[in-house]
Amino acid sequence: MINIIKDIKISELKDTKFVHPIKVTFNQNGKNKSWEAVRSHDSVAILLYHKEKDSFLLVKQFRMPVYLSDNSKTFTYELCAGLLDKNKSIEEIVIEEIDEECGYKVDINSIQKVTSFFTNVGISGGCQHLYFAVIDESMKIHDGGGINDEQIELFFLPINQSEEFIFDESKAKTPGLIFSFYWFLKNKKALGF
Repeated sequence: MINIIKDIKISELKDTKFVHPIKVTFNQNGKNKSWEAVRSHDSVAILLYHKEKDSFLLVKQFRMPVYLSDNSKTFTYELCAGLLDKNKSIEEIVIEEIDEECGYKVDINSIQKVTSFFTNVGISGGCQHLYFAVIDESMKIHDGGGINDEQIELFFLPINQSEEFIFDESKAKTPGLIFSFYWFLKNKKALGF
Protein backbone atom coordinates (compact mmCIF):
# COMPACT_ATOMS: atom_id res chain seq x y z
CA MET A 1 0.00 0.00 0.00
CA ILE A 2 1.45 3.39 -1.02
CA ASN A 3 0.36 6.71 0.44
CA ILE A 4 0.78 10.01 -1.39
CA ILE A 5 -0.19 12.80 0.98
CA LYS A 6 -0.59 16.37 -0.28
CA ASP A 7 -2.72 19.51 0.05
CA ILE A 8 -2.83 19.33 3.87
CA LYS A 9 -4.89 22.10 5.48
CA ILE A 10 -5.43 22.43 9.21
CA SER A 11 -8.57 24.23 10.33
CA GLU A 12 -10.54 24.81 13.50
CA LEU A 13 -12.82 21.92 14.42
CA LYS A 14 -16.44 23.01 14.69
CA ASP A 15 -18.99 20.36 13.71
CA THR A 16 -17.39 17.11 14.82
CA LYS A 17 -18.37 13.48 14.49
CA PHE A 18 -16.00 11.56 16.79
CA VAL A 19 -14.27 14.10 19.05
CA HIS A 20 -15.47 17.25 20.76
CA PRO A 21 -12.86 19.85 21.78
CA ILE A 22 -13.59 21.60 25.07
CA LYS A 23 -11.95 24.04 27.46
CA VAL A 24 -12.39 23.19 31.12
CA THR A 25 -11.90 25.75 33.86
CA PHE A 26 -11.59 24.54 37.44
CA ASN A 27 -10.09 25.26 40.82
CA GLN A 28 -7.39 22.94 42.12
CA ASN A 29 -6.13 23.44 45.66
CA GLY A 30 -7.29 27.06 45.69
CA LYS A 31 -5.77 27.96 42.32
CA ASN A 32 -7.89 28.65 39.23
CA LYS A 33 -6.79 26.61 36.22
CA SER A 34 -7.90 25.73 32.72
CA TRP A 35 -7.37 22.67 30.54
CA GLU A 36 -7.99 22.07 26.87
CA ALA A 37 -9.36 18.60 26.28
CA VAL A 38 -11.25 16.45 23.82
CA ARG A 39 -14.29 14.37 24.63
CA SER A 40 -14.23 11.12 22.73
CA HIS A 41 -15.67 7.62 22.82
CA ASP A 42 -14.11 4.84 24.84
CA SER A 43 -12.72 1.98 22.77
CA VAL A 44 -11.82 -1.69 22.51
CA ALA A 45 -8.60 -3.22 21.24
CA ILE A 46 -8.01 -6.90 20.54
CA LEU A 47 -4.73 -8.79 20.45
CA LEU A 48 -5.29 -11.52 17.87
CA TYR A 49 -3.07 -14.60 17.95
CA HIS A 50 -3.14 -16.74 14.79
CA LYS A 51 -2.25 -20.20 16.06
CA GLU A 52 -1.46 -21.78 12.66
CA LYS A 53 0.90 -18.94 11.72
CA ASP A 54 2.24 -18.51 15.29
CA SER A 55 1.78 -14.79 14.67
CA PHE A 56 -0.05 -11.75 15.94
CA LEU A 57 -2.51 -10.30 13.44
CA LEU A 58 -2.13 -6.52 13.42
CA VAL A 59 -3.74 -3.81 11.35
CA LYS A 60 -1.65 -1.34 9.39
CA GLN A 61 -3.23 1.97 8.46
CA PHE A 62 -2.61 5.65 7.79
CA ARG A 63 -3.17 8.03 10.73
CA MET A 64 -3.01 11.73 9.89
CA PRO A 65 -2.00 12.91 13.42
CA VAL A 66 1.02 10.58 13.37
CA TYR A 67 1.92 11.75 9.85
CA LEU A 68 1.70 15.41 10.95
CA SER A 69 4.07 14.62 13.81
CA ASP A 70 6.54 12.65 11.65
CA ASN A 71 5.92 12.43 7.91
CA SER A 72 8.25 9.43 7.63
CA LYS A 73 5.57 7.43 9.46
CA THR A 74 3.07 6.85 6.66
CA PHE A 75 1.47 3.90 8.49
CA THR A 76 0.85 2.84 12.05
CA TYR A 77 0.82 -0.73 13.35
CA GLU A 78 -2.08 -1.28 15.70
CA LEU A 79 -4.26 -3.85 17.35
CA CYS A 80 -7.64 -4.50 15.82
CA ALA A 81 -9.74 -1.84 17.54
CA GLY A 82 -12.89 0.23 17.48
CA LEU A 83 -14.95 2.84 19.27
CA LEU A 84 -17.68 2.07 21.78
CA ASP A 85 -20.14 4.20 19.85
CA LYS A 86 -22.98 1.76 19.31
CA ASN A 87 -25.79 0.50 21.52
CA LYS A 88 -24.08 -2.89 21.93
CA SER A 89 -22.12 -4.64 24.65
CA ILE A 90 -18.34 -4.29 24.67
CA GLU A 91 -18.02 -7.97 23.74
CA GLU A 92 -20.37 -7.57 20.76
CA ILE A 93 -18.27 -4.66 19.50
CA VAL A 94 -15.10 -6.77 19.93
CA ILE A 95 -16.60 -9.48 17.69
CA GLU A 96 -17.82 -6.89 15.16
CA GLU A 97 -14.39 -5.20 14.92
CA ILE A 98 -12.57 -8.52 14.41
CA ASP A 99 -14.97 -9.25 11.54
CA GLU A 100 -14.89 -5.78 9.91
CA GLU A 101 -11.17 -5.08 10.19
CA CYS A 102 -9.64 -8.55 9.97
CA GLY A 103 -12.25 -10.80 8.34
CA TYR A 104 -12.45 -13.49 11.04
CA LYS A 105 -15.57 -14.82 12.76
CA VAL A 106 -14.84 -15.32 16.45
CA ASP A 107 -17.33 -16.75 18.94
CA ILE A 108 -18.18 -14.29 21.69
CA ASN A 109 -17.47 -16.96 24.32
CA SER A 110 -13.88 -17.38 23.12
CA ILE A 111 -12.70 -13.82 23.68
CA GLN A 112 -10.77 -13.06 26.86
CA LYS A 113 -10.76 -9.75 28.73
CA VAL A 114 -7.19 -8.72 29.59
CA THR A 115 -7.64 -5.34 31.31
CA SER A 116 -8.78 -1.76 30.81
CA PHE A 117 -6.64 1.38 30.89
CA PHE A 118 -6.81 5.06 30.04
CA THR A 119 -5.30 6.43 26.84
CA ASN A 120 -4.39 9.98 25.80
CA VAL A 121 -4.58 11.00 29.46
CA GLY A 122 -3.52 14.60 28.78
CA ILE A 123 -6.10 15.26 26.07
CA SER A 124 -9.09 12.87 26.14
CA GLY A 125 -8.69 10.33 28.94
CA GLY A 126 -10.65 7.69 27.04
CA CYS A 127 -10.83 4.20 28.47
CA GLN A 128 -9.64 1.33 26.28
CA HIS A 129 -10.75 -2.24 27.00
CA LEU A 130 -8.13 -4.78 25.94
CA TYR A 131 -9.17 -8.27 24.81
CA PHE A 132 -7.40 -11.35 23.50
CA ALA A 133 -8.62 -13.92 20.97
CA VAL A 134 -7.14 -16.89 19.15
CA ILE A 135 -7.88 -17.25 15.44
CA ASP A 136 -7.11 -19.74 12.68
CA GLU A 137 -7.90 -20.01 8.97
CA SER A 138 -11.11 -21.99 9.57
CA MET A 139 -12.54 -18.77 11.06
CA LYS A 140 -11.72 -16.57 8.06
CA ILE A 141 -14.89 -15.30 6.35
CA HIS A 142 -13.54 -12.45 4.17
CA ASP A 143 -10.42 -10.37 3.53
CA GLY A 144 -11.08 -7.69 6.16
CA GLY A 145 -9.91 -4.15 5.51
CA GLY A 146 -12.51 -2.21 7.47
CA ILE A 147 -15.72 -0.49 6.42
CA ASN A 148 -16.66 2.79 4.74
CA ASP A 149 -13.45 4.70 3.97
CA GLU A 150 -11.13 2.71 6.25
CA GLN A 151 -8.05 1.47 4.40
CA ILE A 152 -6.76 -1.28 6.65
CA GLU A 153 -4.03 -3.69 5.62
CA LEU A 154 -3.55 -6.88 7.63
CA PHE A 155 -0.07 -7.60 8.94
CA PHE A 156 1.05 -10.91 10.46
CA LEU A 157 3.93 -10.55 12.90
CA PRO A 158 5.61 -13.82 13.92
CA ILE A 159 5.73 -14.17 17.71
CA ASN A 160 9.50 -14.70 17.65
CA GLN A 161 9.89 -11.21 16.12
CA SER A 162 7.60 -9.40 18.57
CA GLU A 163 10.26 -8.18 21.02
CA GLU A 164 12.42 -6.81 18.19
CA PHE A 165 9.30 -5.16 16.71
CA ILE A 166 8.53 -3.42 20.02
CA PHE A 167 11.85 -1.56 19.93
CA ASP A 168 11.90 -0.82 16.19
CA GLU A 169 11.35 2.94 16.22
CA SER A 170 10.98 3.04 12.44
CA LYS A 171 7.50 1.54 12.90
CA ALA A 172 4.84 3.72 14.52
CA LYS A 173 2.89 1.72 17.07
CA THR A 174 0.63 2.32 20.04
CA PRO A 175 1.43 1.78 23.73
CA GLY A 176 -1.53 -0.62 23.93
CA LEU A 177 0.05 -2.82 21.26
CA ILE A 178 3.36 -2.90 23.13
CA PHE A 179 1.63 -3.66 26.44
CA SER A 180 -0.42 -6.46 24.87
CA PHE A 181 2.71 -8.12 23.45
CA TYR A 182 4.34 -8.12 26.88
CA TRP A 183 1.13 -9.47 28.45
CA PHE A 184 1.09 -12.33 25.92
CA LEU A 185 4.78 -13.15 26.34
CA LYS A 186 4.42 -13.15 30.15
CA ASN A 187 1.31 -15.36 30.04
CA LYS A 188 2.20 -17.56 27.05
CA LYS A 189 2.48 -20.79 29.06
CA ALA A 190 -0.69 -20.12 31.05
CA LEU A 191 -2.51 -19.50 27.75
CA GLY A 192 -1.31 -22.89 26.47
CA PHE A 193 1.23 -21.72 23.89
